[in-house]
Amino acid sequence: MHEFDKISIAEMSKKDMLMILEALDYTGKNTNIKDFIVLKNNIVKELSLLADSSEEEFLNYLEK
Repeated sequence: MHEFDKISIAEMSKKDMLMILEALDYTGKNTNIKDFIVLKNNIVKELSLLADSSEEEFLNYLEK
């Protein structure tokens, strides 16, 4: 089996990405495991940079 240091997502629907982000947020808040919130925030930060938008704008875009 090949080992990977990083994995990229070539194509994913907006709905699926929003569901992942919401699941990370929900899990982080309900388990008090901060790593879930940190991961969600890192994903939003990276994707908003790629989209050349603010994090809030990017989340609003996913919700449309």
